[in-house]
Amino acid sequence: MTRPASRLVCAGCAAAPEWSEPLPFRCPNARSGDDVDHVLRRELDLSDVQFPSGASEPNPFVRYRTLLHAYHVARRGGLTDEAFCALVRELDDGVATVDGHGFSVTPFFRSAELSAALAFSDVGGVWVKDETGNVSGSHKARHLFGVLLYLEVADRLGLTAGEERPELAIASCGNAALAAAVVAAAGGRVLRVFVPADADPVVLDRLEQLGAQVTVCLRDGSPGDPTYRRLLRAIDEGAVPFTCQGNLNGLAIEGGETLGWELVSSGAALDRLVVQVGGGALASACVHASREGVELGALAAMPRFDTVQTEGAWPLKRAFDAVGKRGDAEHALRFASHHRSAFMWPWEEEPKSIAHGILDDETYDWLAVVEGMLATGGHALVVDEETLVQANVLARGTTGIDVDPTGSAGLAGLLALRAAGDVDDDERVAVLFTGVVRTAPLRRRNEDEEFPGTRHPVAQGL
Repeated sequence: MTRPASRLVCAGCAAAPEWSEPLPFRCPNARSGDDVDHVLRRELDLSDVQFPSGASEPNPFVRYRTLLHAYHVARRGGLTDEAFCALVRELDDGVATVDGHGFSVTPFFRSAELSAALAFSDVGGVWVKDETGNVSGSHKARHLFGVLLYLEVADRLGLTAGEERPELAIASCGNAALAAAVVAAAGGRVLRVFVPADADPVVLDRLEQLGAQVTVCLRDGSPGDPTYRRLLRAIDEGAVPFTCQGNLNGLAIEGGETLGWELVSSGAALDRLVVQVGGGALASACVHASREGVELGALAAMPRFDTVQTEGAWPLKRAFDAVGKRGDAEHALRFASHHRSAFMWPWEEEPKSIAHGILDDETYDWLAVVEGMLATGGHALVVDEETLVQANVLARGTTGIDVDPTGSAGLAGLLALRAAGDVDDDERVAVLFTGVVRTAPLRRRNEDEEFPGTRHPVAQGL
């Protein structure tokens, strides 16, 4: 038999696990201190894969199954296409039982009100991908459902040899933890969650309801995120990294690509995508999905990728600037992949922001995101708290979507770009509203302020 039409390859050292590896989440050559950026990426055999056209199928994991590594491993191991689809639907039914509904393609639309508020022309405008109604209220469950799907395929093919199911583990302060708990419960798996001391009580209550085992991790003055350090220890003790950090679980990126593939399928012909970045998995997934859309002939060209971080912590911007200073992009990226610590290291101070969901001390999937920005001429942006607040109020006021400040941070980046004159009136720009409000939403400074319109303080200067 030939190998599957997809494989996992380390971007840092080119190691490629065997197709039958039961837990192919981390590069087998990854060693502490070797300074290589070991991240497994899924590569497709483009001669053996077509971009799916099943627009009538609402479940993205069925619609885009032929792009999934789990699908090709399943077929290589003897499962039929029908059996794989049945497995997806079985797991999705479990998600619906836990969370009230399963996965479906989420709304993507041009917001006339938001476009007008930012003074775009009728040709251009702002397109919104609304993930707030997705499983567990954010995009995060996409990433983790893809991992669960692979774990179930491995079990059914006998790749795990009947071994006892290992615990799953994640470090998160909010949406990722909730998504992991929902998906783990749907699959009947034990999940350990490592959270910071200031984790939202609403989130903690829901985690308890979902049966997750929660450990609170305090900062002790050591550099980096204490929840991430505790997660690494759990992985060393045998837990499966059920996380959205691609360096710990490369397949988590692929699950997130379903969002990007939906953008490709939309036919919107975007000029630009502005993405909020914490650990980097979402932006990395969108870059990969866009590139594959071009390679498979479903997309004419990749949009420009701009990323957004807060003044509280901007490790990606720091790394992007450092790569840019080395001159030729190809050589600089190759050097960076083998000298990670010269470009990416933990933020020196405890980060704080209203957009708390993107306050990762490191951007774990930084290299793929930097590659995407350099390839498309994008910017690495840093926005202040005032702009994050303005963006959230504007997002909710013009669209009626109950998005939280983290989820609307991409719009904050667009506000900054428009104010600087870096986005033309005719450009077609997409933003991702990625998380629903779980606590009291932000309020307008003037409760009489009307939306839409150019009375918004940022829009006034455009």
